[in-house]
Amino acid sequence: MARRYDCSTVSGRSAGLREAASAVRRGELVVLPTDTVYGIGADAFNRGAVNSLLEAKGRGRAMPSPVLVASPDALHDLVTDFSEQGWALVEAFWPGGLTLVARHQPSLDWDLGETHGTVAVRMPSHPAALDLLARTGPMAVSSANLTGQPSPQDCDAAQGMLGDSVAVYLDGGPTEAAVASSIVDITGAVPVLKRAGAISTLRLRKVVPDLQEP
Repeated sequence: MARRYDCSTVSGRSAGLREAASAVRRGELVVLPTDTVYGIGADAFNRGAVNSLLEAKGRGRAMPSPVLVASPDALHDLVTDFSEQGWALVEAFWPGGLTLVARHQPSLDWDLGETHGTVAVRMPSHPAALDLLARTGPMAVSSANLTGQPSPQDCDAAQGMLGDSVAVYLDGGPTEAAVASSIVDITGAVPVLKRAGAISTLRLRKVVPDLQEP
């Protein structure tokens, strides 16, 4: 039976974060609010948990899960060949609604799906998400919806789709944004916008003027 915690109260948030962190360590799934939409998350380094995440969403390995981190410092352990443009984007938009696709460290023992040596990584700005990530370390987190359904902006919508496949739901109220994060690929010489989202192309180009669109 899934457990749900109201993070608008001090006691609910404290208990919820404690139980969610324990669930992640056990290889279970949690739903958490972010600054864009609600996400379903698992320990990024637990292959079975990440596979359960993809199965809960009805999502294949060809669509690997992004990773959320609590701090830009985590990038030093996760990615390699991170460009100056990438760091400029981090400085401008993290924490916030920007996901960056970079080459991951080849030594990492994880399996997020068919990543082809890359990882999509973001630092959210929602305080509950950041508190949870500080307790768990990097988490594989994807939007908390069934594949093909709208991304949820509240906990009710997420729980209605995912039900008891999730161990703990953190209810942080409605999310601020109705859209998912913008995605920029920085694996090449020129950054490429892979998905338009919460950060406008105009704002991105103020930081990386040579940003390409597919």
